[in-house]
Amino acid sequence: MAITTAASRLGTEPYSEARRVELRPNASKEEVEAVIRAVYRQVLGNDYIMASERLVSAESLLRDGNLTVREFVRSVAKSELYKTKFFYNSFQTRLIELNYKHLLGRAPYDESEVVYHLDLYQNKGYDAEVDSYIDSVEYQNNFGDSIVPYYRGFETQPGQKTVGFNRIFRLYRGYANSDRAQVEGKKSRLARELASNLASSIVGPSGINNNWSFRATADLAPKRNLGNAVGQADRVYRIEVTGLRNPGYPSVRRSSTAFIVPYERLSEKIQQIHKQGGKIASVTPA
Repeated sequence: MAITTAASRLGTEPYSEARRVELRPNASKEEVEAVIRAVYRQVLGNDYIMASERLVSAESLLRDGNLTVREFVRSVAKSELYKTKFFYNSFQTRLIELNYKHLLGRAPYDESEVVYHLDLYQNKGYDAEVDSYIDSVEYQNNFGDSIVPYYRGFETQPGQKTVGFNRIFRLYRGYANSDRAQVEGKKSRLARELASNLASSIVGPSGINNNWSFRATADLAPKRNLGNAVGQADRVYRIEVTGLRNPGYPSVRRSSTAFIVPYERLSEKIQQIHKQGGKIASVTPA
């Protein structure tokens, strides 16, 4: 993906045309250290790691050529360090989302992928769950033994479902953010969309747009016309808005307001919202 205005707004430019980090034969000491840093950054979700937390033994084996990058990734993902950060204090569905992100560089495409890994963990345990990603054909085809996993969800590539592009933005919240320091905390990001087989909304990462902290509300829109939302036809839309600053609306940046509008008044209402300084997060059939 070339660096474009759109890439800048979405916060993906650090990954646009970025070189893949690969451990090649006869790599210099500096190149090996760069690989180690890249693995920690990717597998630990850009979380801070202290010197006392580093996997000294695994690092030494990698430096000596007795461990591949792939096996070093496995060591980090199975370590007590990874479990402490993402396993012990998270719901299982959140862990699966992060395993997809950290180990395969993408988000789950549909609920069947999450269900598969839930069953695998229940029947065979944590190590088998981690191995299922790293031993997969998908991992081998994309990273092999020498390439550090990276976020592939931003790119168009063979075998990737279009919905994966939307979903990765629910997991990726910016190059300077970490998976333990996000607005939504430890809860699952994709459970509702996956269960409903819906595409996820794209919300730009932290700090790069005025609407970065918006999250769609969990309530369901009514299926029939309500009150002043009655139009000539049975076509009604739900407009979810954030950032309204007019009197009568709270000045809280994460608050949102929903309007139920008939098709005939849709254009008029959108213009009104823009005049009031609101940001339209979604327009969906009600």
